[in-house]
Amino acid sequence: MFIAIRPAGEVVMVRQRADLHGVAEPAWSRAAEREPVIRNLAAMARIPDADLRLAMDELSLGRTRLYALVKQYRTRSVASSLVDSRPGPTCGFSRLGPEVDALINGMIESFFLTDQQPNISDLWRKIAHECAARGVSKPSRHAVEVRVMRLRRAHVIRRRKGRKAADDGFRPVRAHYGAEHALQIVQIDHTLVDQIVVDERNRLPLGRPWLTIAVDVASRVVTGFYLTMDSPSATSVAMALRHAVLPKKAWLEERSIDVSWEVSGIPDCLHMDNAREFHSRALARGCTEHGIEQIFRPPATPHYGGHIERLIGTMMGAVHLLPGTTFSNIAEKGDYDPERHAAMTLAELESWIALQIAGVYHCSLHSALQLTPASAWERAVQRQPDPIRHPADFDQFLLDFLPFEMRKVRRDGVRLFHIRYWDNVLSSWVGEGLQMLIKYDPRNLSCVFLQAPDGQHLPIPYADLSRPAISHWEQKRALAELHEEGRRSVDEGQIFASIEAQRAIVAMATARTKTARKAARRMPRDDAPIITTTKAPADLVDRQAPLTSDPYLPYPMENWS
Repeated sequence: MFIAIRPAGEVVMVRQRADLHGVAEPAWSRAAEREPVIRNLAAMARIPDADLRLAMDELSLGRTRLYALVKQYRTRSVASSLVDSRPGPTCGFSRLGPEVDALINGMIESFFLTDQQPNISDLWRKIAHECAARGVSKPSRHAVEVRVMRLRRAHVIRRRKGRKAADDGFRPVRAHYGAEHALQIVQIDHTLVDQIVVDERNRLPLGRPWLTIAVDVASRVVTGFYLTMDSPSATSVAMALRHAVLPKKAWLEERSIDVSWEVSGIPDCLHMDNAREFHSRALARGCTEHGIEQIFRPPATPHYGGHIERLIGTMMGAVHLLPGTTFSNIAEKGDYDPERHAAMTLAELESWIALQIAGVYHCSLHSALQLTPASAWERAVQRQPDPIRHPADFDQFLLDFLPFEMRKVRRDGVRLFHIRYWDNVLSSWVGEGLQMLIKYDPRNLSCVFLQAPDGQHLPIPYADLSRPAISHWEQKRALAELHEEGRRSVDEGQIFASIEAQRAIVAMATARTKTARKAARRMPRDDAPIITTTKAPADLVDRQAPLTSDPYLPYPMENWS
């Protein structure tokens, strides 16, 4: 436990959270391996002795240690709660001299991790021989073996046997899979919507938005989505995942949408294609933190993502009935002018998609299932072996998936993207020389989030609070223009001056050009909150309710396999 002081001055006791991105790789790998086993034990009111012994053997842990991990996991059900935190030397500490340390690491790199595939004994003898030649004490065989065991197995196999062997043994891909219960497998993908939206002010064409959407394989219900004018990114994935795990009632009420969408919870597996945003480090660590297995679709095999592809096809078929649709190809469009007919803003299209999902699609007969996705979800929930999991804090969940940079805290604060950030809380780390993890939301750079060594995310605003909120896209565009002008050294003032000048140009051009309107759409809204606290209701798991059918007429749907 540690003491935290909130902005209002309230002093609260907060349970320490392991540093998600600062945990050493061996400790993190052990925690990740333990998570599914401990999760199963933690779900049992009373752990049978047979299950306990099986877990002890699988994790090579004693009874007392295993019970301690189960207790920790029940308190905070994330992988970082299972990271070893013992008194004494920190993980990776070595009592060997620096010369012997360097020698061991060098021999592992140049001798052990080669296609000759020497064994541990060969490695130890070579190290011992080299130590004798240098006149230093040789390490024990156990010390060398421990150093090798800290390496990731996938990395060792890749270096010694090649990429194919590593992929065959460790790449999380399944040739064929099915899902028996709710949230066992969720597929997620992006698509460019066949619809041109208009800006809010002048109702003039803005362009086609991107839709990130997630579907539950067992029931075919849509678990969540995210609509944006920006190209797919790690942020798109994070926002879609947050919407997927979030109870939808408040979200629907904010948009005055009167429909039932009782789908929420953390998935067991997330199935994705090989797009760059799905291979980000933040997504990988966030998934591991919350016990989500990643499954990647093999390249050039679109049939592996059939469920999400068919859902996207169904959704775009409905979109083609809207004014401003671009259709799927030129032949379908004919003489239709989508820009002239465009009428919906991004927010209006978002509400329409929500109604189409929860009010129409979920309540329409699915030809492959022979029942509606709403009914399929109800049955899939009943087949759940364990209660559906929800994060205790949905904003903490989002932060676990946002992009980040590593920075040192200096006397003038933290610098990110040529912008200085400061808060008095940073005083604790000034001059420490520690690389601190800084999370940021690319949609709004007016505040970043420093991950303290205890794992808590601390909001750090601009040092100059008079600066306007800007997006990462605006910052990059301003920086590129300054470099084109030949300014090698760029400071914060120049960036904000350039952005203000660009915004003035955009304001004058908004009524004339689509590009300017699209640029205006990427500016942060003054009334949009950065991140607000959203706590999960205490009884959320117990009151997980089935979907109810609303009085919407069903329509025929294509067959899903």
